[in-house]
Amino acid sequence: MAKNTGKKRSYKAYTRENITSLPPYAQLPQEIKEAIEVVGRVLPFRTNNYVAEELIDWTNIPDDPIFQLTFPQPGMLSPGDYQRIARLLKNGAAKEAVDKAVAEIRYRLNPHPAGQLELNVPELDGQRLKGVQRKYRETVLFFPRAGQTCHAYCTYCFRWAQFIGDDNLQFAASRCDQLLKFLRTQPDITDLLITGGDPLVMRTKVIRRLVEPLLTPEFSHLQNIRFGTKAVAYWPQRFVSDPDADDFLRLCEEIVKSGRHVTIMAHYSHPVELSTAVAEEAVRRLRNAGCEIRVQAPIVRHVNDRADSWAMLWSRAVRLGAIPYYMFIERDTGPKGYFEVPLARAYHIFREALSKVSGLARTVRGPSMSATPGKVVIDGVVEIKGERCFVLSFLQARLPDWVKRPFLAKYDPHATWLTDLRPAFGEKAFFFQQKSEAASWCHSRHDVYADSRPLLPGKDIEYAG
Repeated sequence: MAKNTGKKRSYKAYTRENITSLPPYAQLPQEIKEAIEVVGRVLPFRTNNYVAEELIDWTNIPDDPIFQLTFPQPGMLSPGDYQRIARLLKNGAAKEAVDKAVAEIRYRLNPHPAGQLELNVPELDGQRLKGVQRKYRETVLFFPRAGQTCHAYCTYCFRWAQFIGDDNLQFAASRCDQLLKFLRTQPDITDLLITGGDPLVMRTKVIRRLVEPLLTPEFSHLQNIRFGTKAVAYWPQRFVSDPDADDFLRLCEEIVKSGRHVTIMAHYSHPVELSTAVAEEAVRRLRNAGCEIRVQAPIVRHVNDRADSWAMLWSRAVRLGAIPYYMFIERDTGPKGYFEVPLARAYHIFREALSKVSGLARTVRGPSMSATPGKVVIDGVVEIKGERCFVLSFLQARLPDWVKRPFLAKYDPHATWLTDLRPAFGEKAFFFQQKSEAASWCHSRHDVYADSRPLLPGKDIEYAG
């Protein structure tokens, strides 16, 4: 474990309630101040002193990418929804009236995309496991309740519903005993992804209570433990100078000594997040503790929709020993309309960025959509018999046999998600939408996932086979 040489900094969060105490707040345009109040009622807003002092360029407001990444913007709500909330606030409406309008808007923003609640929650002893998801055979996701927040919130976050304090929308587990019991019955599971929110907002002693039981021979089938986190970008002090930073690194060393692999699934959205001394030190200390760091993020308008940004991010990551992993397409949830990038443009940006980096950075995969049937990647654009097509395949899929099975979609320069695409050459359905594949998937889920719940008719056939 590397010696702790980081300068100590006390964490301070800024939210809608105390944002006026942030020194640069006074210079913000009035429309941004209003957006913080209006949009911040509907979507979660939190930044912190590190992000504000070291990552945001306050001379470039509102265009600075980290400002766009962490501060509410007027266009994040539809004009009608924005005016509705603004009018209620201006007229001094009762809290109940504002809350009712906010809730209606939130439920229309597709808070849990890609069938997360309907299709991904496994069962144990006839009961759905709260805070556990299993979309793919090898991997299970665990959402500890104490980790359902972040050091700062990404304005594009597809898990925004975790942060708004609505128990009907939040997905979390208060205890881990059911997860352990489930893992004992599932020898096909090799990977546990501890996610959120951000599980690394939790104290290490809390993380230990979850992880240490998994390091015994009883769970020898569990080969890889992953932590999904944005802390490396928004609060790298978590791994450098926080009171339990060293203890977390010791825990990672213990995971490695148990014969398992530990990976930090690091969400870096822009190269500036890897530009500070403490950010680099966090990467060094994690690597010295035996962690692999994989770099991933969605491509989002206003933040990183330029090839140079991605090329610089991947190059910096490789120089520090981290592995470029995914460029995602922004999911169809929350303020998607503000951040979405057409698939054709995303592919062009990805290809251009890839051409600017060395082979070591070309481990990255994308642009990838985490859609209902699986992770669908755009492999290319081709012309066949006079018809221009997207070439796509599954990097991961609900049915393992679908992985890397190529298929063609009619080229659409305006499409932003899988559901916007249509099969090429007049075909009526993609292979994973056909009834024979649906029957195969149903059978597979029953056998492989030990989940006897039937698929939802109609909805599942529409975009999951």
